[in-house]
Amino acid sequence: MTTSYNCTSEEQRAEGLEHAQRAISEKKCVVMPTDTVYGIAADAFSPQAVTMLLVSKGRGRHMPPPVLIPRINALDGLATDVSEEARKLAEAFWPGGLTLIFHAQPSLDWDLGETRGTVALRMPDDAIALELLNRTGPLAVSSANRTGQAAAQTAAEARTQLAESVEVYLEGGFRPVEGTGSVPSTIVDATALPLLVVRDGAISLERLREVVPGVLALGETAPESEPEPETAPEAAVQQETAPDAQAETPAPETPVQAETPVPGENAVHTETRAE
Repeated sequence: MTTSYNCTSEEQRAEGLEHAQRAISEKKCVVMPTDTVYGIAADAFSPQAVTMLLVSKGRGRHMPPPVLIPRINALDGLATDVSEEARKLAEAFWPGGLTLIFHAQPSLDWDLGETRGTVALRMPDDAIALELLNRTGPLAVSSANRTGQAAAQTAAEARTQLAESVEVYLEGGFRPVEGTGSVPSTIVDATALPLLVVRDGAISLERLREVVPGVLALGETAPESEPEPETAPEAAVQQETAPDAQAETPAPETPVQAETPVPGENAVHTETRAE
């Protein structure tokens, strides 16, 4: 049975968090506030629970949900090949409205959808969300709305869209601030260098570049490196030939143009209103 809890009341907050923790362990979905919008959450390590989340939103496996974590040191347990630049952004903006896409640890037993070996991670700056995450561990979380609809800014709004597909609704008031529109997290592809913004959001490009100056803007491509100038041939190079043979002068090789990788080519799909 679906239950809503008013988490502005200490008593209901405690009851709601306990019920939400139990629902997560039973592979059910819950709705909780975050610092951006409300999110629908499920156990990230349960394929059944993640499938339920996707079905609740009316979304396919081609749009896998991000994963929210309770603390920054969970990063290395879930992601691999974490660059120094990406770590600087995490340290500067977590908890907060920044999602970072990494290569997922290959040893992890989870199925978030068609991720192509990547995972999108974020640590939210919200007391209720962090308290639940500390109880449950990493959660697959997406915006609490049906795909194509407006992101919910209260648990009540989420319930009008998701209804009985969610076991527990944790109402924590308006998110992010009453009277403002929903603001998604900024998403940065950290699977390759330079880092690339793949969705603008709560953290501006200017703030990102204050920490890592080389971050590329949405749609920007890395400049191609100029080929190194050819070294002038040495004047005294002599070629040994047969008495009646004509020496063949080799044509200068054309410098090989390095192929510029497409940033974010292997990154997970992102949804315009995703958490």
